[in-house]
Amino acid sequence: MNKIKDLLADIPNIEIEIDKDLSKYSTMRLQSKGDFITVKDLNGLKAVVRTLTKNNINYMVLGLGANQLLNEKIEHPIINLDFNYDRRILDQYNESYILPASVKLSSLTSHASKFGNMRWEVITGIPATLGGAVFMNAGTGLGWISEIINRVWYIDKEGNEYLHEATNDSFSYRQNNFLKTGDIIYQVELVSKGQDVNLGEKIRNYLLMRNKSQPLKEKTCGSVFKNIVGDKRTCTAGQFIDILNLKGLQVGDVRVSNLHGNFMENFDKATASDVKALIKIVQDELYLNYGLKFEPEVRIDI
Repeated sequence: MNKIKDLLADIPNIEIEIDKDLSKYSTMRLQSKGDFITVKDLNGLKAVVRTLTKNNINYMVLGLGANQLLNEKIEHPIINLDFNYDRRILDQYNESYILPASVKLSSLTSHASKFGNMRWEVITGIPATLGGAVFMNAGTGLGWISEIINRVWYIDKEGNEYLHEATNDSFSYRQNNFLKTGDIIYQVELVSKGQDVNLGEKIRNYLLMRNKSQPLKEKTCGSVFKNIVGDKRTCTAGQFIDILNLKGLQVGDVRVSNLHGNFMENFDKATASDVKALIKIVQDELYLNYGLKFEPEVRIDI
């Protein structure tokens, strides 16, 4: 019997799939396989994490797989949250919403478009779950998700529960400042800053603009590199890649997007190795020509 299945066999409300095809579990659709644990409730999550930690087995959490490069063979088990919740909370406007981390941002954007939740437009077009977006303080040209976060519930690798009250110091550019390695967000409270009857139109216009400037219909992992933010300027990776004429550069089955330089597209059956090789080439060119070190926004250590 598989070791993971053996260890977790007696835990209720979970599903274990060994050597599962994970290509559908990342927005880039990379060729990948690994052991996949779907967890249905908090008690199951705590039991899984405690058992894996006790047996010195590392794990990772996977939502929609945006901003993550999944290796061809993932050696440690993957935890996927699928908590049930009362979906009626999204049937009307509220000043605050307590939601499971597994909720897709697209559902929240649709809700905001209908009910006018002010500042929720900041998550427009982000292909992520709520937990993943909070983890990395996801944002767009309209702002950051940290603007609408009030509280975050999470567990540590021992299965202990914590509640974090968000402050101005809880988040910074593309990251949170309170979670440790092994911590897993399972619930988040979002707040609305009021109602705007024109918000739906604003969201639609922003989506139209993004579709024209970013390859949203292609298999990508989102922005590949973080921008360099300084006191007097912001160096955007996409602009430098464009200037260097690197659009269309290809390794294996992945290429730099011709529409936006900070995106890479899987046009067939790309692997994480293809993407990492292309990232290295682009980084080297940026450093050689401008002396700038662009840090990957996408997680490449999986």
